[in-house]
Amino acid sequence: MLTKHSYWYRVILVLMMLSAFAVARIHGQELSRLNPRWTSEIWKGKWIHKPNDSGRDFGVYLYRKKVVLSEIPEHFVIHLSADNRYRLYINEQMVAAGPARSDTDHWFFDSMDLSPYLVKGDNVVAVQVWNMGEYAPYAQMSHRTGLIIQGESDAEEILNTDESWKVYHDDAFSPIRLAGTGTVVGPGERFRSERHPASWRSLDFDDRAWEQARGVGRGIPHGVFGSWDWQLLPRRIPMMEYTDQRFRRVVRTAGIPLQRVVIDGSSRWEIPAGTSCTILLDQGELTTAYPQIAFSQGKDAMIRLKYAEALVDENGNKGHRDHTDGKQMGKVIYDEIIGGGTEGQTFTPLWFRTFRYVKMEIETKATPLIIDDIRSVFTAYPFVERAQVTTDNPVYRDIWNVGWRTARLCAGETYYDCPYYEQLQYVGDTKIQALISLYVSGDDRLMRNAIAQFAESHQSSGLTMSRYPTHRKQIIPTFSLVWVTMLWDYWMHRPDEQFVIAYLDQADAVLSWFGRHLNQEGMLGGLPWWNFVDWAFRPWDQDRSVGGVPLGGESGQSAIISLQYAYTLQQAADLMSYFGKTERATTYRSQAGGIVESVKKRCWVSEKQLLEDTPGSAAFSQHAQIFAILCGMFSREESVGLMHRVLNDSSLTPCTYYFRFYLNRALEKVLMSEAYLSQLDGWKEMLSLGLTTFAETPEPTRSDCHAWSASPNYELLATVAGIRPASSGFRKVRIQPSLGKLTRLEAVMPHPKGEISLQLKRKGERRLFVAVSLPPDTDGVFEWGGESYQLAAGKQEFEIKKREFQ
Repeated sequence: MLTKHSYWYRVILVLMMLSAFAVARIHGQELSRLNPRWTSEIWKGKWIHKPNDSGRDFGVYLYRKKVVLSEIPEHFVIHLSADNRYRLYINEQMVAAGPARSDTDHWFFDSMDLSPYLVKGDNVVAVQVWNMGEYAPYAQMSHRTGLIIQGESDAEEILNTDESWKVYHDDAFSPIRLAGTGTVVGPGERFRSERHPASWRSLDFDDRAWEQARGVGRGIPHGVFGSWDWQLLPRRIPMMEYTDQRFRRVVRTAGIPLQRVVIDGSSRWEIPAGTSCTILLDQGELTTAYPQIAFSQGKDAMIRLKYAEALVDENGNKGHRDHTDGKQMGKVIYDEIIGGGTEGQTFTPLWFRTFRYVKMEIETKATPLIIDDIRSVFTAYPFVERAQVTTDNPVYRDIWNVGWRTARLCAGETYYDCPYYEQLQYVGDTKIQALISLYVSGDDRLMRNAIAQFAESHQSSGLTMSRYPTHRKQIIPTFSLVWVTMLWDYWMHRPDEQFVIAYLDQADAVLSWFGRHLNQEGMLGGLPWWNFVDWAFRPWDQDRSVGGVPLGGESGQSAIISLQYAYTLQQAADLMSYFGKTERATTYRSQAGGIVESVKKRCWVSEKQLLEDTPGSAAFSQHAQIFAILCGMFSREESVGLMHRVLNDSSLTPCTYYFRFYLNRALEKVLMSEAYLSQLDGWKEMLSLGLTTFAETPEPTRSDCHAWSASPNYELLATVAGIRPASSGFRKVRIQPSLGKLTRLEAVMPHPKGEISLQLKRKGERRLFVAVSLPPDTDGVFEWGGESYQLAAGKQEFEIKKREFQ
């Protein structure tokens, strides 16, 4: 028999509490089609909020409404949004969370069918909404706190938000300013359990003391006149993934015996009254997740949860990520929970945390604290791993797995540069991430969303912002060029021409801005803003803090940035020519040719057979040579010689992990991709240090998880397996493998029309067995060793023999 004091009663209560976040399996019944009415007509539902509240300060608000249904409807569709964010519960079950991050001129709403969660008779709809106010993450934009729901038809309009809704300010939550952590992802949270109405989602909860909500605006679709508030757009991407997970091990404890700490959920553990203790937990690998702790009793007990990517020694060094002896947490993100003294208390932060290690610091007062459970819910964009690469060298499988985890943790409602420190969608990172997404998952929705959001960030000058969405403006002109090349990438990999056409004029605006900065010598003059190229470049003026800018990036005459502009002009010319804008294409090609000629004339040093970073500087980098090759400055024979110097001349400023993506494009250009696998020492070094994701830079690194360092997942398919589009839209396929020392390779990857599979096996030095399958209505060519073989849709097997003098 279950009583209120029995163990199993408490276990069931805790599971019910934690299940409020268990949305991995259904999550909102997302709609495949949207009624165009709600993108063209002013909504009947109102934006609502608490009366006499500014709506601009930090705050968590709870909204409720009861509805009575005579029968369970076949469909019950609503459209919902909130500022900043919401969690929706139907009859205590969590149904959805959102909206996807955006700006107020392009504010997303979510559409979902609630029928699976409704019952005949009484139902309660409950929504938690919060605004981080001045503590908001850099990526979070806002107008003011609010909630809006619009029913799809007359039947669903009983849920339209208006004054019939009840609202309550949940002051159990307060922000913790995370000074000194280097993060811009928002505050830590302090949660006072006794102040939180734990049963507020239940049908029987007494909300008579709650206030009637007040209307604070109308629901206005984007482009419809009627308000200067939020401009509503339908969500472009799917809902996020949520999957339960548990910690792998307890590393150590202090103040409590290690054997008493249970993390598998099988039993509770007690921390006596008047105790101070710490428990260090290891997830086993880096993760992005909502930590969840369930606890009982512990009146006024303090539980502090600290989150770290890695532990550090007394000198601040991370070292091997598995090694914990003598290491502690540095300055980290943390949350604080203050116990309320009752049974069945729970805490989940409003926003996810990034961690491998979690340190629990606990101080109990006059009563013991019972930990009922601690676990987490993994969250990320719901990418599915559809591609695989298998070779005779297992290290590349390890690189693949760690790279894919990196890519996954760096993708949520937008792409992230890094999940721990910034969670910002930067163009430079996003270009690489998007290609990984296309090649490994085949899902292009987050890429399209990113291209659109950077377009929505366009400034009057013509440049995009370097990262978006964000309420902290930042412009990196070179990243605007990268955005143009993202359009080229999408055009080559997806037969979605109308999408690309919509952004051609904005691409032209970016290129025109650079054109206005060409000097009389035909190179770019001084450029404003932050002209980042690669972290390999330190500040040239030590009185300035900005990094990553090569010589001439601000003062002018940068060979690197001038050639990056020329390279982008060449790709843009391909786009314009294809879409019938021949005059623009001709102009772009002419401009690119002039820039290349000018840079060669002014920066080429014959004695060294290298290109200077600026005229007369005697500074040389891999970066300048790479762009010279990519722009076609030299003949193929000359480019091959230059490429050998790039790989072997240790005096050149080397590429870091980010810019090696462009080094690989140069190898591809001169048909030297066989060297790619020999360039992975940095990634092997990260594996040897126990990293479970790839870092931002070589040691010492700030971030242990950085999107651009996942590039091997793209390269193993596009360079080693050699699978690339041979025409726009991936309508034709070119397979040109670069196996290095490998003798066997198997690969499978998604394609817009199905799947490409490939099997390769060397037969001696000069023969290669090939089995390849292309999807329907797709053909192409296989190239290896100077020979080629025409490919057709379906499966084909053949042997190909390398030319004798290759």
